[in-house]
Amino acid sequence: MPSLSIDLNADLGEGFGRWRLGDDEALLDIVTSANVACGFHAGDPSTMRRVCAAATAKGVAIGAQVGYRDLAGFGRRRIEYEPDELRDDILYQIGALSAFGKVAYVKPHGALYNVAAVDEVQAGAVVAAVSAFDAALPVLCQPGSTLSRLAIDAGLTVVGEGFADRGYRPDGTLMPRSQPGAVLHEAGAVVAQAVRMAVEKVVATGDGQEVPSPVASICVHGDTPGAVELAARVRAGLREAGLTVRPFAYPQS
Repeated sequence: MPSLSIDLNADLGEGFGRWRLGDDEALLDIVTSANVACGFHAGDPSTMRRVCAAATAKGVAIGAQVGYRDLAGFGRRRIEYEPDELRDDILYQIGALSAFGKVAYVKPHGALYNVAAVDEVQAGAVVAAVSAFDAALPVLCQPGSTLSRLAIDAGLTVVGEGFADRGYRPDGTLMPRSQPGAVLHEAGAVVAQAVRMAVEKVVATGDGQEVPSPVASICVHGDTPGAVELAARVRAGLREAGLTVRPFAYPQS
């Protein structure tokens, strides 16, 4: 009987110019998929090239992390778009990253991730962009979300994602970062949440409820303090639970 597997992803390449956020090189030794910023919320051509080259060398899958045109706000502020404009912005970002490496999947970033989880207009723009670029590209997003539903309806592959270091609300969405408990910092709690999502496919909410979480990929944020050590502990915890940690985009025997 084949062993259970899980992907471990992180947001990388989120610097700009001389400014760098997180330790991309160290995280690439731990994660199996890299969500690479495509220049709108963070990232620049040289950073994109550097991260893609390193990911390819280490056998890490490259994903286009697409976001709002919002460098100043790091893509964490909701922006209202005309659907066609948002579609084109996302398509542009995927195309830009593809110049530096083979894009294996697409994942929205920050506010776009949260808005597309519940808003049909913005979710539809993401789906339209992916479909226009390459309908074979999987969409990495929250299971059961509006984006997940619309992507499936459009014939796209959806990969469910869980967050090891984020708090959840009773409806299964992420707690806003402005609320207490939105970001988990204690390593033991982060590892336990990741393992439970990967093995039992459930996650505990901030008020103690349990909601389904059918995920195939676990995200650890690369911009939190101690991110490298935390990611290493999550990977170790997943392996100790009997899971094979590998990219979902490149299944291996």
